[in-house]
Amino acid sequence: MNGELPHEQRQRELLDDARPDQVAKQHARGKLTARERIALLTDEGTFVEIGALARPEVGPEGKDIPADGIITGTALIDGRPSVIVASDYTAAGGSNGMLGNEKARRCIEIAATRGIPMVSLFDGGGHRITEGLDARDFAGGIDIQELATRLSGWVPLVCAFLGPGYGQPALSGAIADYAVAVRGIATIGMAPPALVKAATGEDVDEQAMFGADAQAEFGTVDLVVDDEEDAMLALRVFLATLPPNAEAPLPVERGLKPQLEAARRLDGVVPADPRAGYDMNDVLAGLVDEDSEIELKSGFARNMITSLATIDGHPIGIVASQPTVLAGALDTDAADKAAHLVSLCDAFGIPVLLLIDQPGLAVGAAAERSGLTRSTGRLSIALGSATVPVFSVLVRKGYGGGYVILGGGRSYRPELVLAWPHAETGVMSPDSAIDLVFRKDLESAADPAARRQELISLFGDRLGAVRGAEGFGFDAVIRPSETRDLLAATLATLPRRKLMQGVTPRHHPVQPL
Repeated sequence: MNGELPHEQRQRELLDDARPDQVAKQHARGKLTARERIALLTDEGTFVEIGALARPEVGPEGKDIPADGIITGTALIDGRPSVIVASDYTAAGGSNGMLGNEKARRCIEIAATRGIPMVSLFDGGGHRITEGLDARDFAGGIDIQELATRLSGWVPLVCAFLGPGYGQPALSGAIADYAVAVRGIATIGMAPPALVKAATGEDVDEQAMFGADAQAEFGTVDLVVDDEEDAMLALRVFLATLPPNAEAPLPVERGLKPQLEAARRLDGVVPADPRAGYDMNDVLAGLVDEDSEIELKSGFARNMITSLATIDGHPIGIVASQPTVLAGALDTDAADKAAHLVSLCDAFGIPVLLLIDQPGLAVGAAAERSGLTRSTGRLSIALGSATVPVFSVLVRKGYGGGYVILGGGRSYRPELVLAWPHAETGVMSPDSAIDLVFRKDLESAADPAARRQELISLFGDRLGAVRGAEGFGFDAVIRPSETRDLLAATLATLPRRKLMQGVTPRHHPVQPL
């Protein structure tokens, strides 16, 4: 059969080459087209489109909406099968129509049944208003969100915000395992400024409230990048670190090394003085494989670092105090951030490393109003329910409830409990304990300052790493430079899930409010 058939002609009309005006307008906005993004993300020639010919009978203002504003299909990303859903801003502003929802639903089914990641590339205006102003169509709701939640914890869910991301895209991004946004172009939120103005009368600066950097600070976005090329690279790196689904083997590449100079400096990074600052990122650089770390929620709760990385090629999740911010104290946002990382790792069978250096829980009226008690409950549920191996390392300070809630010592039955030489732990710091418990003693002393220092020295000697090991609070006290090899050797021998589990007959724990 010779010549172009009708369906082939229609499919050709959907390609960028056949739509030069729309493509030029998209480029003038500083953005790639949906098809260009897919080509940038996926292995060449592997994208197989689904539903290319789907389109509503009549679009807004009688205009045609090619593919109903959403490009969907399967492809290989660095050799790994994935499902792709990309909104097309050149077609009705990338809004979601009923047929587009059906295409997304089909992609969710493929991701679920094949056990492969789902990638969403957002550049659109949420639900198509012209299709949502009829109760006959809208009263039943839209089950896309419910279906997507069924994928959570089964396959990786990743997304990139590459333009407007209000409404449904923001909802979908909220349950993604990894979200990237392009600075100066992406906007994310439940309602755009115009709708906010109409509903509340409030004038909102779009970039200050809904821009990529703002949403990273709010915890919506994991990474902010400067262009779409970096966004696609970030998604590829993240997907390469996780297995394709919760039952698939972890990707392991043995023989990787840490950053050489960082490893050499590791024994001198953490000061003996508990008041002296240092950057926990310098510790991580000496422990994990070079260029393997992927930080999550990097702009949110900066007193806590949460990352994925590898150690000798073995994937591992990291929860680490950051002493440069709030001295690493465990506050509401930090607890939520840590709980999220533990939950992600537990879903995909990735071990968790806890690096603790914090003076305790945040205290005061502001901390209580923020819901700290509730959030520490969430972190406790996450660590207490984790089925993956957990390693606990007391880097330096570990005081009070923060030490326990963050998994210090044997609080959550870790596989390894380690302390570094300058580590110290107790129910609270000596300074605070003496001021609280020995107040009358100090008041009656001939020289209160000297007496206070005498008591600090007395109790300070009881808080160190060796003292903790004598009570078998730690499996070992080791040099920082010995930690990586010990972790690598242990990771190579551990089962994917803990074998020593409770037999409580439950479906799942109850998440705190």
